Amino acid sequence: MSTEKQVKVALVSCGSEYAGVQGELEKVTSSVNAKLVFPEIDIASLDTIGRDFGIEAASPDLRLMMARAQAVVEGIADVDGVFITSCFRCAEAAIVRNEVRRYINKHSNIPVISYSFTERTTAATLMTRMEALTTIARRKHLLAREKQTGLTAGIDSGSTTTKAVIMRDDKIIGQGWVPTIKVIDSATEAFNRALEEAGVKAEDIQAIGTTGYGRFLVGEHFKAQLVQEEITVNSKGAVYLANKQKGSATVIDIGGMDNKAISVEDGIPGMFTMGGICAGASGRFLDMTAKRLGVDITELGALAVKGMQEKVDMNSYCIVFGIQSLVNSLAKGSRPEDVAAAACHSVVEQIFEQQLQEVDVKEPLILVGGSSLIEGVPKALSSLLKIDVLVPPNSHLIGAVGSALLASGFVEG
Repeated sequence: MSTEKQVKVALVSCGSEYAGVQGELEKVTSSVNAKLVFPEIDIASLDTIGRDFGIEAASPDLRLMMARAQAVVEGIADVDGVFITSCFRCAEAAIVRNEVRRYINKHSNIPVISYSFTERTTAATLMTRMEALTTIARRKHLLAREKQTGLTAGIDSGSTTTKAVIMRDDKIIGQGWVPTIKVIDSATEAFNRALEEAGVKAEDIQAIGTTGYGRFLVGEHFKAQLVQEEITVNSKGAVYLANKQKGSATVIDIGGMDNKAISVEDGIPGMFTMGGICAGASGRFLDMTAKRLGVDITELGALAVKGMQEKVDMNSYCIVFGIQSLVNSLAKGSRPEDVAAAACHSVVEQIFEQQLQEVDVKEPLILVGGSSLIEGVPKALSSLLKIDVLVPPNSHLIGAVGSALLASGFVEG
């Protein structure tokens, strides 16, 4: 990171400096060679800013938040990205945070991420988010890449599975997909499977890209040219596989332990959010549901399509309570088909309530990640949002494909 330019990130906040998390924010920005900037404002604007936004906030801190956003849009603050944050307990702050996010996105092309902090928010919690924000600011030229060239590999070291692909001249020629157990061992096995299917040797690979939870360890082991967080890589892989690299799109990535919602314009993320309150909105909940129903995870989708979620009351807001709902439903005689459908609906409902409030949903809506292969999930999402949901071919490989695609930018032509 140190060889790349320092990124200036505007902190648009209603008081993180008084909540015990400011030190963590400073720590994470420093670790990615970024600097927090507090936009200068005209104090008099605090009296009128509510009218400009159409929100008469009672809190002076929230009015300050809006004024700082206005300073960013008007160019008073020269910044490369914006980090909007407020306390998760404050309903008024959540409303203001969303309006500020939309305002900045509408009136500028500066990448934005919003986050609701708690007293226990740590630098580690914020790392992927801040990495993504600074990556967009630094590497727009790389993220704009639309075709893979040469012979490259991508490895996605995820929380549940590790995926690898080999690409040559814009085509996937080999892939490997194994459970993540020991990070390096799983990455090596997936990579070797991809090489074998592609019919090439490791020494023939011109560039390697890594992403996912184990990206740093795997990247160091394979001497990767590209080591990049999953928000930018996965969104790039998603629009590439869906053939939607031009114009607007929304990417929803349901992973093994968390989920991501990303608003993309011409292949580059603009607004994004990740994670939920609990893993109840992740593939982990669906995996536990499949085990409780006595079916393989690959069979859960077909089961869910046959069921009616309305017949089962289930809320996976918390994974523990979600499983409790599942057990209670089965004990009352609910059909497995209805329980499977309810589980899929519960996951996408939480994504809707938590993630999709933080981005502007624009069609096409592209669903990716391992959970996209469970037929009941896109069906439930389409039903909830009343729009078509696009699941591209190889939707579970988006991280590996995105890594191989972007790594080709390091191949000398």
